[in-house]
Amino acid sequence: MIQITDVVKDFDGFRALNHLNMHVPKGAIYGLVGPNGAGKSTIIRHITGAYHQDLGEIRIDGEPVYENPKVKEKFSYIPDDIFYFMQANTLDMMKFYKGIYKKFDMDLFHALADCFPAVDVRRNIRSLSKGMQKQVAFWLAICCRPELLILDEPVDGLDPVMRRQIWSIIMGDVAEHGTTVLVSSHNLRELEDVCDHVGIMNDGKILIERSLSDLQGSVTKVQVAFDGEMSALPEHIKVLHQTIAGRVHTLIVKSEPQEAQRVLAAMNPILLDVLPLTLEEIFIYELGGVDYAVKDFLF
Repeated sequence: MIQITDVVKDFDGFRALNHLNMHVPKGAIYGLVGPNGAGKSTIIRHITGAYHQDLGEIRIDGEPVYENPKVKEKFSYIPDDIFYFMQANTLDMMKFYKGIYKKFDMDLFHALADCFPAVDVRRNIRSLSKGMQKQVAFWLAICCRPELLILDEPVDGLDPVMRRQIWSIIMGDVAEHGTTVLVSSHNLRELEDVCDHVGIMNDGKILIERSLSDLQGSVTKVQVAFDGEMSALPEHIKVLHQTIAGRVHTLIVKSEPQEAQRVLAAMNPILLDVLPLTLEEIFIYELGGVDYAVKDFLF
């Protein structure tokens, strides 16, 4: 769906995007994660056509996006900082969206009203709370029937019930219509529940891009204990992090879980436990290898 090839963007001598390559498959829910300043919002603004790259290509369904209205009809975009016209209420913005998006679904707009009961559709949107403004943005974006939904910190400011409501609507749209979703967020726990593909970004480039299942299968957390000292692991098992509490060693290793278990079992431990790794832990230890400072707060 989205193909980004060797994209470079400089701002006054600062390289915000550094030969970035990225691929979002059609029908995927793709989580874009990275530390502050990694370039996530910058690449999203390029994908939406708000910025134009200095070098490289950005294509949606094989077509360049910049100044291409035909491509822009295919996606809805919800930025972190939402903009509405000065005096507009929800009904005004609905009419505006309906005039732009040929597929705008009025039946869906009325059906979703029950999902956003706190929104007064005749009240000036700018007078609503940030959370309610975000609800209006989702309501309108979904009704555009987009082929691609682009979200930058989508549920920031929403209460837990509404967050679940929003994700339920998005997941239902993906299941029913095959909508592609690109979502940038710092809430990795939430992304882990909804995403099937992940891109980890730092310093203006994508460091790792895989399906979530492949990513979770490439890094393993192991707790192991021995009668005596622990022997060195084989060179092909790279240790990303290690802590020791008494006899128990907790290791984060670059290895498939089965391989890590096989190697450590051959060392005759008195305790061996292979544990699932969260997306947050993968993020921390992958970035730990590129000078991203992380303290030992997980253990």
